[in-house]
Amino acid sequence: QATGTDQVVGLGLVAISLIIFTYYTAWVILLPFIDSQHVIHKYFLPRAYAVAIPLAVGLLLLLFVGLFITYVMLKNQRVTKKTQ
Repeated sequence: QATGTDQVVGLGLVAISLIIFTYYTAWVILLPFIDSQHVIHKYFLPRAYAVAIPLAVGLLLLLFVGLFITYVMLKNQRVTKKTQ
């Protein structure tokens, strides 16, 4: 059973994800069809970052997942050596 705090945190994460998804979708899909002189362009980064930012975030995510797996494997290896 989820507590009230868990539900608030979950709702916050869903809201942040929805905002990021909406912003990125507008930036990548809709913005190229809007005139480059339109005022809305000042609210978005240059299009080159549309590839660079997700790539960097993905690489960082892979790095942290790899570090976590390495840490858990080394920790489990030490525990099994102590029990033997």
